[in-house]
Amino acid sequence: PDAEYDALVRELEAIEREHPQLRVPGSPTQRVGAGVLPGFETVAHELPMLSLNNAFSDEEVAEFTGRISKELGEAEPAFSVEPKLDGLAISLRYEHGVFVRGATRGDGATGEDVTANLRTVRAIPLRLRGEAPAVLEVRGEVYMPRAGFEAYNARMRETGGKVLANPRNGAAGSLRQLDPRLAAARPLSFYAYGLGVTEGWALPPRHSQVLQALRGFGFPVSPEVAVARGTRGLLDYYAAIGARRDALPYDIDGVVYKLDDHGQQAAMGFVSRAPRWAIAHKFPAQEQLTTVEAIEVQVGRTGALTPVARLAPVQVAGVVVTNATLHNADQIARLDVRAGDTVIVRRAGDVIPEVVRVLPEKRPLDARGQPLHPPYEFPSVCPACGSHTEAVRKVLKSTKAGGIEYAEGAAIVCTGGLFCPAQRKQALVHFASRRAMDIEGLGERFIEALVDFGYVATVADLYAMTVPRFLEMKQRADERDGTVPETVKAGKVASKWAENLVAAIAASKDTTLERLLFALGIRDVGESTARTLARHFGALDPLLQADEATLVEVPDVGPVVAARIAGFFAEPHNREVVQALRAAGVRWPEGPPQRSAEGPLAGQTVVLTGALSAMSRDAAGDRLQALGAKVAGSVSKKTSFVVAGEAAGSKLEKAQALGVEVWDEARLLEFLNAHPPV
Repeated sequence: PDAEYDALVRELEAIEREHPQLRVPGSPTQRVGAGVLPGFETVAHELPMLSLNNAFSDEEVAEFTGRISKELGEAEPAFSVEPKLDGLAISLRYEHGVFVRGATRGDGATGEDVTANLRTVRAIPLRLRGEAPAVLEVRGEVYMPRAGFEAYNARMRETGGKVLANPRNGAAGSLRQLDPRLAAARPLSFYAYGLGVTEGWALPPRHSQVLQALRGFGFPVSPEVAVARGTRGLLDYYAAIGARRDALPYDIDGVVYKLDDHGQQAAMGFVSRAPRWAIAHKFPAQEQLTTVEAIEVQVGRTGALTPVARLAPVQVAGVVVTNATLHNADQIARLDVRAGDTVIVRRAGDVIPEVVRVLPEKRPLDARGQPLHPPYEFPSVCPACGSHTEAVRKVLKSTKAGGIEYAEGAAIVCTGGLFCPAQRKQALVHFASRRAMDIEGLGERFIEALVDFGYVATVADLYAMTVPRFLEMKQRADERDGTVPETVKAGKVASKWAENLVAAIAASKDTTLERLLFALGIRDVGESTARTLARHFGALDPLLQADEATLVEVPDVGPVVAARIAGFFAEPHNREVVQALRAAGVRWPEGPPQRSAEGPLAGQTVVLTGALSAMSRDAAGDRLQALGAKVAGSVSKKTSFVVAGEAAGSKLEKAQALGVEVWDEARLLEFLNAHPPV
């Protein structure tokens, strides 16, 4: 849920401030949103589309304004204030007044090119009014008005179509339709709220003036935007918008405060993924009472069993809720939630429903005055495949001697691994990913169809797929989804994509042992551990035969990870899949074990950052590892040196702050040329 995620991100930010060596590139604090989905061209944002830090209380807003007042030396600086729309952030690029490209925010640095879909949104001007700049990138929110959402769902119910869960999902899903005609059928709108890159335009000195200028160019801007001063002014605006929230024609989940003066914005600057001059003040989650009709378990794509409460329908924050997550076994025990209970349901972040409290005084009793329903017990076997389940606790710290410190709470997971039907899609997505088997073109949409229509049961079945089978699969998927292309209806079936996909699958047969081990998706075995295992054992069979005592002798493999690896290969179904991969022709070079790092960089830790011109960072990392180095993702006092390419960012700054040696690309190439591959 958004509220819990926000709290965890704040906790993580605090940990990373105190222990900067723990920050890694994949940390949620370094990210903004979801990654790019298959099926769209990617767009690199010239200026990153950053997210905002959140405030959840008046005190946090006061801290925000107090820090700004102190640093600027102004008692009550002016802020541009506006509702925080609940939709999808996009950027629109105009050249000489003509709309040329639109993209989603994506992960902040790279988004999806959704130009064709955005052209169907009537609120977005295709040509600007007046004298337009040479380049104008406008950023804003595509959203679905409440009236349009209700009308669309009513039409879908009448025609037997699929209704939308809520306006936010409707807006995001509409822009991710591969067929623009489907997006055109959705009631989407747009509000502009900021700028990206501009050329040939004298930027007004204040953000509020920018918004007024955007209105002049023909962009819709929320009529609720205003200017407020100081903490009291911001909180008064928050209260006024909150009082009118339900009457607004669109969904919002808070308000946004931005320093109005651009010079003051520049003075405040940025921290990692967010500006220091702006903040989102979120509304509290909305709650309602209902009853639990049953508790069921869903098996997730990673094997985790998630309990779900089936509820008597109740409207929460404008949406009818019938299901709510119970998270895990610990949460069920903490709540003591049972069938028949009256519960408080909250849409955390106004999106995902969850049960937050049980009212035990309303629990149904039998004739003897005892609870009618017993406490809930988690299943001991996976409801999807029948494999046994186990409790997995997140490890905070472990040692070779066997000492283990766990985080609080446990997840119940299925041990079926590669065999469990519920995990097939996730296993296939991971198996085909670039850093695993690197099967180009095999995205989630194709994988879902492969599994849904029974073409693939395990990752090994991919190698039996042929062009005719792929064409048949896509035809069935298009017919199911109602997206059969007109060319196909006319008898013209394109097959080049299927031929390319079969060729990519065949090419993936030639791999490396470390890629294969990573591709298998063994819990807690990432790229680094897979590489260490491949070097330590040299071949697959010795690893298959290794017990926990043997595995714990591998560098950087503690008792918990050793147990994960041994348990994975002890499962007969997983061994069968590995043998099936071999039988399908998947091959990798094997050699003698390398039990200790050798080479001129043995024992040294290297971090790569920025763009290299002579080779990719992956290729440079492989060369450095071959010379004995350990390539890490974050800079710490233990880092031996940092290789900084073009546009190196926070890692370079961190290295300089810690006094870590920094190499440029020229020095790296000089070193590599002096130590060529054997």
